[in-house]
Amino acid sequence: MSNQDTIAAISTPVGIGGIGIIRISGPRALAITQALFLSASSREATRSHHLTLGNIVDPARGTIIDQVLLNYMKAPKTYTREDVVEINCHSGPLVLKKILELVLKEGARLADPGEFSLRAFLNGRIDLTQAEGIVELILAQTDQALEKANKLLQGELQQLLKGIQENLLSLLAQLEAAIDFPEEELEILDRKDWNRLLQNQILLPLTQLIRAYEDGLPFREGLSLVIVGKPNVGKSSLLNTLLKEERAIVTSIPGTTRDTIEETILLKGLPFRLVDTAGIRRARDEVEEAGILRTREKVYEAQIVLFLIDTSNALEEEDRAIFQEIQEKPKMILLNKMDLPSVVSMEEIQKQFPCPMTLQISARYRQGIDTLKEKLHELFLQDHFPEALPDLMPTLRQKKIFEQMVESLTRAFQLSEQNQSLEFIALDLQKALEELGSLIGTTTNEDVLDRIFSRFCIGK
Repeated sequence: MSNQDTIAAISTPVGIGGIGIIRISGPRALAITQALFLSASSREATRSHHLTLGNIVDPARGTIIDQVLLNYMKAPKTYTREDVVEINCHSGPLVLKKILELVLKEGARLADPGEFSLRAFLNGRIDLTQAEGIVELILAQTDQALEKANKLLQGELQQLLKGIQENLLSLLAQLEAAIDFPEEELEILDRKDWNRLLQNQILLPLTQLIRAYEDGLPFREGLSLVIVGKPNVGKSSLLNTLLKEERAIVTSIPGTTRDTIEETILLKGLPFRLVDTAGIRRARDEVEEAGILRTREKVYEAQIVLFLIDTSNALEEEDRAIFQEIQEKPKMILLNKMDLPSVVSMEEIQKQFPCPMTLQISARYRQGIDTLKEKLHELFLQDHFPEALPDLMPTLRQKKIFEQMVESLTRAFQLSEQNQSLEFIALDLQKALEELGSLIGTTTNEDVLDRIFSRFCIGK
């Protein structure tokens, strides 16, 4: 990738809508646009950060493609810190495609996924923590995740890490001065005070950031909610009812669901990753056996299990075997098909399958579903809601780097406590500084950048 290229892409979702935007960034952004744009007035579209009404015209044929609003933004006061033009046209797939094709014909290159944001990073507009904040903002499914993503984007983590970086450099400078002037070590370096600063000003905030990732995870990714039961007890009906759409095929034939189906739902603003599984029984073929194996894997990963029992039929050994598999998991037992005559009593269920949370429902007719949602909401708040939400929610990549830093710095702390060689302690501090540099982007290799920015859509 070259910053000398002028890049272009459609920045709005594909489909029919009110407004579509084509974004162009690079040294030839204005020149390319001027070759295609005919102003509706005498005013040229060269005034920065102003909208100009006009038409996009195909130069080869002289035909108007669309009436647009053109926004020219002169560097460096742009997202990429390059000259940027945004063409606001009517959002039809054909209109957007034709305008983009004309822009590319005039010399722009189609942008790679995330390339606009990558240029913003390379040109110093944002650091890597802010770039990841953009991704988190786009992917946010809850109010909490949205709020914390905005904090990343606004640079709050960046400021915290700058403070940690300055403290690390200060401690390292003390070490290196003591190494260079060993005869004055006791005057330059008070190990007890040095250890206290390392513990309180660096290790403590890093461990708090690691904990913040764990506390924030349910709000970012949701709790894994796995539906299990024998074939044909209503698992897919329950999935469809909770989703309010026909996502899974429902038939009277046992074993219709051969693999897991996963969707995310929001219950009172809290996310759950809902997993419909293949019915657990003795497999009749290899395909069904693979589905049942995957069900067991999902049960192992589940944070909450919904165990469905069909009360219109007698309990079977398969029901008991499933309960044994989920006995140690947080769970709810759902007695489905309450709209049909029951052949098994609540007392018998509770005797064979003791569980403090047992509900009667009809997935088909939505009976008891509101109560189920209330109970799931309570479970989320009871078991997975921290006493206080963290100010920041780091990403997985950030959390892993924090862990590497803590490992290096804990080793340095222990060496200092044992009065070991200052050179070895300094090496661990230097390693932590390098790890911090990879986090904010000052020492990051190209592969890491590719992984981060490839998560963006093409027009971002």
